[in-house]
Amino acid sequence: MLQFFRQLLIFSLLIGAVLYALHTQYGTTLVHPLAGYIFGFFVLITIITYWITQRLVQISPDNFMAAYFGSMILRLLLSLGLVVLYLYRGGAREGDARWTFLGAFFILYFLFAGFEVWTVLSNLRPFSKRGVTIT
Repeated sequence: MLQFFRQLLIFSLLIGAVLYALHTQYGTTLVHPLAGYIFGFFVLITIITYWITQRLVQISPDNFMAAYFGSMILRLLLSLGLVVLYLYRGGAREGDARWTFLGAFFILYFLFAGFEVWTVLSNLRPFSKRGVTIT
C-alpha cells in the first residue's frame, strides 16, 4: 500500500510539474485554467479506486477482476459526470477553451488510467509463478 502511494506521489509530482511548466510557458492557450482541478480530481479518483479495489480483494481475493473492473467503471462514470457538469455549467459556450478543457481532461484521464494499470500489473508480477508459461 505504501509502495502505491509512493508511486502515485512521484507520478503526480511529475505530471504536476509538466502542467505547471506548460502553463508557465504557454498560458491558457494550451492549458485550461481548470486543469489543476482536473489533475486533483484524477489524483483523488485514483486513490478512491485503489482503496475500493484493495478492500474488495481483502474480503475475497478470488474477486480481483470484478473489483478492478468495478473500480474502472466507477472512474469512467465519475469522469463522465465531471465532463457533463462542466458542459452543463457553461463550458459548451467557451469556444476554444472548451477544446483545451477536453484535451486536458482526456490526456489526464488516460495518463492516470495507464498509471493504475501499470501499478496493478507491477503488483501482480511477484505473485506469478516462475517457469509457468501460457501457450
